[in-house]
Amino acid sequence: MKRTIFDALLVIALVAAGALGWLRYQAGAGAAAQAAEVAPQAAAAVTKLSDTEKQLESIQADLEPLRKKAGQLLVYRSALANGEVLRDLESVYRKEKSALSPEREAGLGAIRMLTKGGADPAAVEAYRRALDTADWGTRKSLICAAQNALASAGQKIEVISSCQQALARAPASDKGPQQAEAGKAAEAGAASEPAKAAEEAPKTLAERRLDDATRKADPKPGSSLPPWSFEGDLGPDFWGERYAMCGRGRSQSPINIAGPVLRVKYELIHDYRAGPLAVLNDGRTLHVNVAPGSRMRIDSLPYELVSLTFQRPAGEQIDGKTFPMGIHFLHRDLNGKLVTVVVLMREGNENPGIKQIWANAPKSEGPEVKPEGLRFDPANLLPRDMKFFLYDGSLSTPPCTENMRYYILREPINISRDQILQFPFKISSRPVQPQNGRPISAN
Repeated sequence: MKRTIFDALLVIALVAAGALGWLRYQAGAGAAAQAAEVAPQAAAAVTKLSDTEKQLESIQADLEPLRKKAGQLLVYRSALANGEVLRDLESVYRKEKSALSPEREAGLGAIRMLTKGGADPAAVEAYRRALDTADWGTRKSLICAAQNALASAGQKIEVISSCQQALARAPASDKGPQQAEAGKAAEAGAASEPAKAAEEAPKTLAERRLDDATRKADPKPGSSLPPWSFEGDLGPDFWGERYAMCGRGRSQSPINIAGPVLRVKYELIHDYRAGPLAVLNDGRTLHVNVAPGSRMRIDSLPYELVSLTFQRPAGEQIDGKTFPMGIHFLHRDLNGKLVTVVVLMREGNENPGIKQIWANAPKSEGPEVKPEGLRFDPANLLPRDMKFFLYDGSLSTPPCTENMRYYILREPINISRDQILQFPFKISSRPVQPQNGRPISAN
């Protein structure tokens, strides 16, 4: 009996031990399965942590040059904080006899922002004047600077996408080797699908304006429709639709010269020299491009003669009197400021200087012509008396950029009727524009 009870207890113990072992086996198998599931997640977390650490290191490396630039900016602002430099600069600019150039307006805006902060209304206005007066076809860097400055001041303005990219890209000298490589990789990546998407994305009004100005400033060779003309649907009445300054500028050229006039005491002194004759027919008028070396001294400052452009009729008038033709002598100083000396032409005897140009000028639009061995002296087309009228104006053709000074010589030169008729264009000038209260001076 005792033996039977012992065997039964033994069997029960063995069964219990087996059951306990099985339960432990099942638990271990479940834990192993859970561990197998968690292992990839843990590995991914470790990889992500490693990537995050690398990104953090990269961000810290990028922040270092930004900290330096921020420190430099604080130094600049502290140096200008008392406003003395700003007051001096504004005092100098107030003495200017003409409107400020777009570059000076942008520079003034920058000084004001550094001195008084981005919310300064006068700084915002200076940048807006720079945008209004800049030639969008040739001053993209200035356009970008003004747009980014206005955006940083919280102004609502469309910033051209390429201007945003230019702002984001730091100069190569400011980047370390790793940053430079990262930049190259980013540019390479941007050249595929994102670039394609950018090309297909609709352009903003500002981008369309820049593209339009660039295209019209440098039209493609062989284009059957010029971007502007002196007649028809692309004539002066419609220039303002394509070039904002032509429509809303307040200092446009040409004008009718009428009194009263102020007096100036300086003279125009020319030092023109003979050089190779180079004539261009651009499909709208004739130009004579002048070799370096010819200068006009104006109020003791030298201006290099760049080119001569012919107008029919002359754009400028004197007391309402018109002239059958005129010549614009375009000059440029060392800072790029443009000055035009206008020679009016009246019907009279044959002009030998005109005869030389007409005989060698292309009859139709095409490349510049340089007759071999011919010398041209611009002084042959100047009157003996260099007394002048003076006013501030603009380019007399698109984009009608302002901040130009005009000197209209009071004594005309002769041109024969036959020479007038031989000029290949019936109209090559803009009608007179409103004076808008601009002062006129004379010596």
